[in-house]
Amino acid sequence: MIQQASGTERDENERKIALAVDALALRVEAKGREIGLPCIAASADIGSPAPIRDSNGKPFAGTLFKWVDPGLRYWEDRGFALRSYFIHAVRVCSEPIFYHHGKLGTWRSTHALDGVNAQGPTERFGVGAAIIVPAYLPAGVIGAVVWATADPEFDVERVFNAHAGELHVLALQFVATEHERAMHGAAIAPPQLTRREIQCLKWAAAGKTDSEISTIMSISVPTVRFHMTNAARKLDVVGRSQAIYRAATLGYVGMGPTHN
Repeated sequence: MIQQASGTERDENERKIALAVDALALRVEAKGREIGLPCIAASADIGSPAPIRDSNGKPFAGTLFKWVDPGLRYWEDRGFALRSYFIHAVRVCSEPIFYHHGKLGTWRSTHALDGVNAQGPTERFGVGAAIIVPAYLPAGVIGAVVWATADPEFDVERVFNAHAGELHVLALQFVATEHERAMHGAAIAPPQLTRREIQCLKWAAAGKTDSEISTIMSISVPTVRFHMTNAARKLDVVGRSQAIYRAATLGYVGMGPTHN
């Protein structure tokens, strides 16, 4: 009886999340029409070709979301993310981005976008102007929503300056809710690492061996290995490299200098 109730509760929770995704998708579509960028593409995970679907299991792409080229079924193309100029930009910039006259820009000058612009668009898929909004989620997942038009003379920078903040929030709400649905609404608490475990991981991420970490931290090599093994167990991974990567995606191992 308890198991049945638990299953029913889980099903009801998933249904509510699916309906929330539907409602947010309607807001995404309506906002595009309002700002003059009615063509929409969205992904909850740019590393996966799986489209975002409505509560009835139908992809929003090709139904609620229309694209510049209606014949381009990008959600069925497993190589799309590797060829898309916009997806490349999303990988290196976590801020909203606008596209106009063959160039990408944002609120400020960024070396990352300069690099993407230097490469130039390989395929634009009929887009004349667009606002591309990344949505960075836990565990290294990156989603994105693109609002676009075929009109290359559309004053997208003006629209970007007026609406980018609102679009950023809306895209993050939409993608994060879909991500929660993909996780089946599971409440997963992040692992709690000790200070010593984090220090060992940071030095390992900096390329130090167990022996070098032992010297730096003034602890024995077996103790270093003990901390690394505990960290991997808590992070639910196997091995040193996976533990470092997982710790990095959770923010335990940053990009700055390592301190003892």
